Amino acid sequence: MGAGWVAGVTRARAMLSRALGAERTEEVASAPDLDASVRYLSASAYGHDLPSEASLAEAQRAVGGTLVWHLRVLAGWQPPSGVTALRLLACGFEIANAEDHLRALVSGGPPRAPYRLGTLATAWPQLAGTGTPQELRAALTASAWGDPGAATPAAVAVGMRVSAAVRTAMAVPEAARWAAGRLALLVGREAFVARRTLPRASALRAGRLLGTSAMAAASFADFQRHLPPAARWALTGVDSAGELWRAEQRWWHRLDEGGRGLTHGARLGSAPVVGAAAVLSADAWRVRGALELAARGGGRMGTLDAPA
Repeated sequence: MGAGWVAGVTRARAMLSRALGAERTEEVASAPDLDASVRYLSASAYGHDLPSEASLAEAQRAVGGTLVWHLRVLAGWQPPSGVTALRLLACGFEIANAEDHLRALVSGGPPRAPYRLGTLATAWPQLAGTGTPQELRAALTASAWGDPGAATPAAVAVGMRVSAAVRTAMAVPEAARWAAGRLALLVGREAFVARRTLPRASALRAGRLLGTSAMAAASFADFQRHLPPAARWALTGVDSAGELWRAEQRWWHRLDEGGRGLTHGARLGSAPVVGAAAVLSADAWRVRGALELAARGGGRMGTLDAPA
């Protein structure tokens, strides 16, 4: 197994240099305005597709596009199992594409340019070719994503995220705890903050990872208590559903720390590749937040720890 991973692991560790890092991200966040932060980023790995006079949404979108490109480059050096892992770790971008496409179908407005996924796509070419919400749901059902339970934007958004978490936990052992924790945050937010009932198909799928008792919980406290340890860690220290936003911030920090841990040592295999993808993803999340702070007039990254 190891020999097939030599190039992939070497590239994964080299890709870590593309991350801006916490110290330089603080400089982006403390910029006096968005234009200054964009100028700073233009000299970094995030500058390739960053418009010189970008709005906040455009700048954040460009950061996401850079992450997609980095993961595509990384996937190009991996054996087949490594590509599969990266496809799952990057599936949030296919979700974003599907959401934008569905929004355009519902509103009749022009669609936003999708993220270019290349080999990271699961079913995007098929999803992009649909002409109605019902066709989109049918295409999802026929793919690895599975049936979201309904064709509404809310059902598709939640259904795809549940599917991504469950499939990642099952297929990428190094990311199983991250996926389970992320799913616990999603279900907790839907059930006890938004007070929305998950479509049956998504609830059954989530129960495979979180357990039927947690999915049937009538209170947030019961939900926490019934979660398996692999998912409960993400809600540690959260006393009420209203505090879930703090747990979501911590989830990203744990992703970064865990990813860095996986890249250390002399191992040949999927772990350093998964770790590099996690570090790059967390870095992009921080940079997007830093841009928002700069757009508000500048500040320290710790001030992002507030509900959006």
